[in-house]
Amino acid sequence: MSSTRKSERQATSDNTKRLKQDAGGEGGKLWGGRFSGVTDPVMEQFNASIQYDKRMWKEDLAGSKAYIKGLQKIGIVSKEECTLISKGLNDIEKEWQEGTFEIKAGDEDIHTAHERRLMELIGSAAGKLHTGRSRNDQVATDMRLWLMNDIKQVREKLVQLIQVNADRAEKDVNAIFPGYTHLQRAQPIRFSQWLLSHTFPLLRDLQRLDEMVERCAEMPLGSGALAGHPFGIDREALAAELGFLRPTPNSLDATGGRDFIVEYQMWASLTMVHLSRWAEDLSMYSSKEFGFVTLSDAYSTGSSLMPQKKNPDSLELIRGRSGRVFGNCAGFLMTMKGLPSTYNKDLQEDKESLFDCADTMHSVLQIASGVMYTLKINPQAMRAALSTDMLATDLAYYLTRKAVPFREAHKLAGKAVAMAEEKDCALEDLTTNDYKSIHPKFDDDVAKVWDFENSTDQYTATGGTAKTAGTSSGARIPRRIDAVCLLPHMPRIFRAVHFASF
Repeated sequence: MSSTRKSERQATSDNTKRLKQDAGGEGGKLWGGRFSGVTDPVMEQFNASIQYDKRMWKEDLAGSKAYIKGLQKIGIVSKEECTLISKGLNDIEKEWQEGTFEIKAGDEDIHTAHERRLMELIGSAAGKLHTGRSRNDQVATDMRLWLMNDIKQVREKLVQLIQVNADRAEKDVNAIFPGYTHLQRAQPIRFSQWLLSHTFPLLRDLQRLDEMVERCAEMPLGSGALAGHPFGIDREALAAELGFLRPTPNSLDATGGRDFIVEYQMWASLTMVHLSRWAEDLSMYSSKEFGFVTLSDAYSTGSSLMPQKKNPDSLELIRGRSGRVFGNCAGFLMTMKGLPSTYNKDLQEDKESLFDCADTMHSVLQIASGVMYTLKINPQAMRAALSTDMLATDLAYYLTRKAVPFREAHKLAGKAVAMAEEKDCALEDLTTNDYKSIHPKFDDDVAKVWDFENSTDQYTATGGTAKTAGTSSGARIPRRIDAVCLLPHMPRIFRAVHFASF
């Protein structure tokens, strides 16, 4: 017999022995009573989520601490048992804080790991903690708690970026450079106007983030596997204990719904659209072809071949990470769309998708703030890129202010552009007689049109690029943060975050 065949037969024999070794089958698992066989090791690894859901250890322990108090209030556990279990949970928390908690083989997920460790610490009383509770409502509660905490942190980073932008808009309000449509130079604008055009979308993102919190702050705990809680636990008291607004109104939806994850990923996707467009503009403006801005060395890299290169990798990575966030959202939607009602194991895919999305948002917002805070603008390069053909619209406005209908004035300005091209000169180099030959309303005061400062400052209506409008918009942003945020119904976990300090 060949050595290969012998190896295959030995492996089969060893596997058979292993499957027969444990007479109790999977009795050690939270779900093991029904099973008499041992799980295939590959399936064991395939089924486990401990390597990524362990980051919810704090939320899982918080849920268990509140839950055991709830069980004591309805007489499921005695006061002594509640104290013993609570102490065990506190000891586990201390192990995590000190970095001594040990994940062992067979710890399928964070819930299993905690219950196993609790059993080691206090004995059989640990078995009462799971009374009336399923991992279905437990994991949904953990994830909502985790996301509520994470939103609080990502919110602070988003506010910081908005504030950095507002400060730069005020500081650089005197810088004038070309505004573009279709990537063609269009009209002169202020740098502050451009920057605020990327800041107000972030304010809307902030508002959407705050609105999302209320829907996330519904507590699934006490829903059981799907049908509810058989012992009448006070879910309203549990929700208050954990910082939720209210318990979920339907147990099936509570255990099988992941709208809060999809909504966060959709929010992240739209925010990344805004940041990607900002990064695209800055990436172009930092190139030698434009030269409008210079990125700090702290947010740039070089080339392994070309020593002269300074690459805007921070901006390119922000732009690139947008596709990653979009992919997480689209992928999880595909997971969700065909699921039958209540919990299915497909939902285990929610965690890595959410965690990766959240981690990306934290890093992107932090890098974006750093880029903007350290960015150097080059006003001379900005001015050099301006040309008087960009003031052709102002020429039409000049005639409009002299009672020429705008549509006619637009055509007359076009004739002036054509004449300048024919004479191979700039618009301001045409003589007053040249302009009078186009229309008698032109006079010597047409020379005032060729002033870029005057051009930008004519747009005084709210939201325009006039210096006064740009400055007031930048100064108004911190007040708008207060206006759009801190919704009065926010859960307790958010009320400590007030932005009057920004």
